[in-house]
Amino acid sequence: MGYQNIKQQRDLSLDHNETGRNAYPETGDFSMLFKPYRLGDLTLPNRLVMAPMTRSRADINGRPTELAATYYAQRAEAGLIVTEATQISREGQGYSLTPGIYTPGQRDGWRVVTDAVHAAGGRILLQLWHVGRISHPLLQENNRLPVAPSAVRAKGVRVYVVDGDGELRSVDCEEPRALETHEIPRIVDDFRRAAALAMSAGFDGVEIHGANGYLIDQFLRSTTNLRTDRYGGSPANRVRILTEIVDAVTAEVGARRTGVRLSPHVTLQDTADPEMIDTSLVAIEALASKNIAYVHFAEADWDDAPQVPIDYRESVRKRWPGSIIVAGRYTAARGARLIASGLADLVTFGRPFIANPDLPTRIAEALPLATADASTFFRGGEKGYIDYPRFGQHPEEG
Repeated sequence: MGYQNIKQQRDLSLDHNETGRNAYPETGDFSMLFKPYRLGDLTLPNRLVMAPMTRSRADINGRPTELAATYYAQRAEAGLIVTEATQISREGQGYSLTPGIYTPGQRDGWRVVTDAVHAAGGRILLQLWHVGRISHPLLQENNRLPVAPSAVRAKGVRVYVVDGDGELRSVDCEEPRALETHEIPRIVDDFRRAAALAMSAGFDGVEIHGANGYLIDQFLRSTTNLRTDRYGGSPANRVRILTEIVDAVTAEVGARRTGVRLSPHVTLQDTADPEMIDTSLVAIEALASKNIAYVHFAEADWDDAPQVPIDYRESVRKRWPGSIIVAGRYTAARGARLIASGLADLVTFGRPFIANPDLPTRIAEALPLATADASTFFRGGEKGYIDYPRFGQHPEEG
């Protein structure tokens, strides 16, 4: 996701209840959220998913620390946890201090996390990530240019890097290098190898990050994919890399332990594209034959964000026979209504899970919700990461 201003922090799935430290709890019938659900090979105890949220607390080598194990285990009440986006290669990294899954050390760091989550009774998937053009030579091996479908710079987009003096600073994305056709199978295989490492680290499955303006999303969009080979031009061609990655990953870990995240209604990272909605439906039709566990839709969540049209949701449901997860500006009430309508099966929460490790309990018992401190979202240590209490553990509560 990255270090952009608050209106760019879309992976964090803002909830309407964030109005104060002890926001007034919602009331209503949320029983739909607490019905068990079969998602691929996993049985979930509830329909509340913890969103993938970049927290930038990995070490300089992209290895998760023991703090991450505590952080995720604290939130094991979620029906499902999807980890922060995790780069599949050095080339796939777009921000300093984000975790990877391409070295034995990174795998071993993640094993501590999965062991802790499973010991706490949770289920956890790793989100597989290649940022494409949303990067900088300082993050690349030998200061190479980042790669992308085409040499189109992400205008107005900045990333954070650790410079030669060890200081963290914000820099503009540079114009990327367009991938050669013969290089694309290498990237597909990077996803496969990362998925294999994820499973050896003890994850319950993986989510392929095809959203929010990163590499796969860049291939899907006509404004960032200007290619004339088999990976560009028609929507079917632009979808090709996604389906090849899905085939490679599912061959490694199994279709029922694989999900895909898409964001057709989001224009992050300079990716506005008038063709994207139609292209996303082509992608859904292509994925329908793959028998994967789910598709996860990241929706816009800022204050004046447009709502996803009901006819789009219905079009997806007609084309997609599997499970649908939604993420965006959801309250418990809105999520329960959408699930009851049959247009979604699970709902994702982001910032509410940061500040409320016991979020499912708080929703079920109509307890007040704490508010996440935005100044601690990225970097740092325990503060704003593992020091949010369960309800009743804070002197101001209960």
